[in-house]
Order: sequence, then structure tokens, then C-alpha cells
Amino acid sequence: MNSPGNQPVITWIGEFILLAALWGSSFLFMRLGASEFGPLPTAGLRVALATVFLWPIMLRQGELAAFRQHWRPIMFAGIINSAIPFSLFSWAVLHIATGLSSILNATVPLFGALIAWLWLRDRITGLRWVGLALGFVGVALLAWRAPAGTGFKSDSAEWAIGACLLASAFYGLSASFTRRYLVGIPPLATATGSQLGAALGLALPTVWLWPAQMPGTRAWLCIVAIAVLCTGIAYILYFRLIANAGPSRALAVTFIAPVFAVMYGAVFLGERITPWMVGCALVIVCGTMLSTGLIRTLWPCRTVPERP
Repeated sequence: MNSPGNQPVITWIGEFILLAALWGSSFLFMRLGASEFGPLPTAGLRVALATVFLWPIMLRQGELAAFRQHWRPIMFAGIINSAIPFSLFSWAVLHIATGLSSILNATVPLFGALIAWLWLRDRITGLRWVGLALGFVGVALLAWRAPAGTGFKSDSAEWAIGACLLASAFYGLSASFTRRYLVGIPPLATATGSQLGAALGLALPTVWLWPAQMPGTRAWLCIVAIAVLCTGIAYILYFRLIANAGPSRALAVTFIAPVFAVMYGAVFLGERITPWMVGCALVIVCGTMLSTGLIRTLWPCRTVPERP
């Protein structure tokens, strides 16, 4: 019998690909939404609608008591894991290609490993240090050629890259915060409560910066899509993947999502895919996989093939 987290690939590969496609599309929806709503209202509406979507599911699963018991750390997690990074990415995609922003988002495990080392005293040895260095070299090379090598011309390209990296750092911080304060809390209670915390944190900026002219139907549909598909349903798929495929394989979604994001940007926004972007992306992904130990986890060096 297969144990949880070690189910056959055929049972979870479809959800894996679907999750990567959904998270990859979030950058496209953010661009189209933020172009009319503005960055902060886009982020605020995203988490508010995600809360409305997830709340009935949490109630049906009977996890309201868990949220009430731990509401303070859960809602704070929403600020650092959703409100701040969603706002930063919503601004960044207005100044750099959506595909580029998704590549920079793939650095989350790099920041996660570094922050866990500083805060939780996780050990980083051998190839993991090499991976961290390699990943950040890839980021430096990508930023060095901005905007010429990034397929998008903007005077704020360097700042937008910085915003993406800061958002990724907050994701890494939230991972350590979750390990420190939210272990044992039902995932759906954490997901729903964190979106509520983010919605409350962004409520005032959303109202204050609401656009003078009402956005069109397309922008509204993009906001609904990013809230329901890329946040609400994606959270459910992600936690299912952790349970069925294991945390390390679930983490690999981070490396597949940029493929979809780059494709969406090229098809729907006419974004240019430059060789420099592709090369730097490969360096970042390789460094990240080394720094997290994912290569060793997914492809262990054994003479006998691993059973699924």
C-alpha cells in the first residue's frame, strides 16, 4: 500500500500540471487586471474574492474552530504571504514582462532556504550552498541586462525586478513563519484565514486607490479568475499535491509555472522571449533545485529504480 505523499504518479500528475498552468496564468491576469484597477486594488480584490470562495469550503470541512483558535498567526501570515507579495507583483507586471516576473518568482525556494538557515537554523551544506550561489548569480545576470535582455522596455524595469525579488523574499519568510507558528493547523483553515487577513490588510488601500473610472468587463473577469482559479482552487490543489505527491514534488510546481507564464505572455500579450531570459531562467532553476535538495529527492542516485 502506498503511504501518503508517495502515491503513484498517475494519481497526481494531472493536478500537478493543472496547478502549474493556473499559477502560470496568474501573472497574465494580474497584468490585465492591474492595467485598469491599479496594483493595490488588484491585490485587494484578489484576496477578498478568494476569501469569499474559500470560506464556505472551510465551514463545510468543519475547520472554523481551528481558525478561531489560531487566528492571530494565521491572519498575520496572510499579510506576509499574500497582501505584500501580491501587491508587489501586481505593480511589477506593469513594468516588466509577465514571463520574466514568473521566472523571478521561481527564486522563492532560494529565499526560503536562506531565511530558514538564518531564522530556524536549518543546515545548508555542500551542494546546497553552491545552488544558492548559482541561483542568485542567475538573478544578478538577469537584472544586469534589464531591460535590454528582458523583452520589455520600461524605465522602471530594474525596480520591477527588485519588487519581484522582494515579493519572493516575503514568500520565503512566510514559509519559515508557517513552520514556526502554524504547524499542525489544518491547511484549509490556514489558507482561508490568511486570505481574510490579507483582505483586511488591503481593504483601506483598495478603497483609497480605487480607479476613478470603472474598469471594464475584461478586467473584472481577470480579477475573478485570479481570485477563484489562481488562488482559491490553486490552494486546494497545492495541499492535495503535498498530501499525495509529497512536499518536494509539490515544490517542483514552482519550476513548471514559468513555462506556462512565458507561453501565455507570448500568445496573449505578444511578449518577446529573449535568449538571455531563457539562459538566466535555466541558471536560476538549476540553482534553486540544488539549494533545496530537490534534485536528490526527485532523482535519487540508485542502481535500482525507485518504486512509485
